[in-house]
Amino acid sequence: MALSNTEYGKAYEYACLIAIREHLTGKTDGDITIQESDALQTAKTAFEKAEKEGLSDKLVKAANAAARVIIRLEPQLEYGNGSLNLVIQTDAQGIAGDVRDVVCVRRANGWEIGISCKHNHHAVKHSRLSATIDFGQEWVGVPCSQQYFDAVVPLFNELRDMRANAVENGEPLPLWNDIPDKAERYYVPVLNAFLAELKRLADNNPDVPSKLIEYLLGRYDFYKVITDDRHKTTRVEAINIAGNLNKSANGHRSIVDVAKLKLPTRFYHMGFVPDSDNKLEIVCDEGWTLTMRIHNASSKIEPSLKFDVQLVSLPSSIHAQVEPW
Repeated sequence: MALSNTEYGKAYEYACLIAIREHLTGKTDGDITIQESDALQTAKTAFEKAEKEGLSDKLVKAANAAARVIIRLEPQLEYGNGSLNLVIQTDAQGIAGDVRDVVCVRRANGWEIGISCKHNHHAVKHSRLSATIDFGQEWVGVPCSQQYFDAVVPLFNELRDMRANAVENGEPLPLWNDIPDKAERYYVPVLNAFLAELKRLADNNPDVPSKLIEYLLGRYDFYKVITDDRHKTTRVEAINIAGNLNKSANGHRSIVDVAKLKLPTRFYHMGFVPDSDNKLEIVCDEGWTLTMRIHNASSKIEPSLKFDVQLVSLPSSIHAQVEPW
């Protein structure tokens, strides 16, 4: 059976963890250990499945390219004190605001860095909207207005009732494809309410643009590694907002300084992508631009909608390196 996108992503996480270990073996004084966990076993199983399908070679090459770049940028990996522990995190960590898939930890001095592993895409955190989710409070720390909930609650309640009625009558759960005008009926009004509320929040709270980016990228600095199978390259981006990346170790410094990124202070533009009925574009100062596509995460109707968020552009000061393999 072919690998699912989720399995492929998990296999890539495992390949990145092993690549870090292999590149450092014999080069660092302390022990290198891999933390046993259910998340590790899930990733390892996915990698073994990729091996059986003949798909692991690209994953290994892409992961080795990422490891070469990150080790050059992080002297603590090679020259830090104490043992180095390598961890694969659970998906629940991402929900809690930690988007790192692989974490490298030196507990002797409290140092760690994380890696977010992406296979052929640049997506960041996925979030939902529903009748009960206060995205303002959850995302940027400012509650949404009653006006927003008055606009979206009836729409999500319609979806809830469709599902509940089918269950009550013993019928198959209704499908999104059964709604011919789902974009016009649900996507567009929900997105219009979302846009109006985000603008209101920003007008009254000047730190909303920066809080939005912090929420989408997670609470920790990390390296984002993105494979490009078509061009046989791995792109490494240093998401260094708090300034925790690129630390020196025992007199050893990276030959490259990784800049601390500036967060946005205002929205330049917020609106629908031209000719789209389900995708927004948000343009900020400091070079940040993102798109937010809303969709039904399941083929069956449920009373929520999910965002697929893509970073379209990043500040020009970001350290990004493309490593061929």
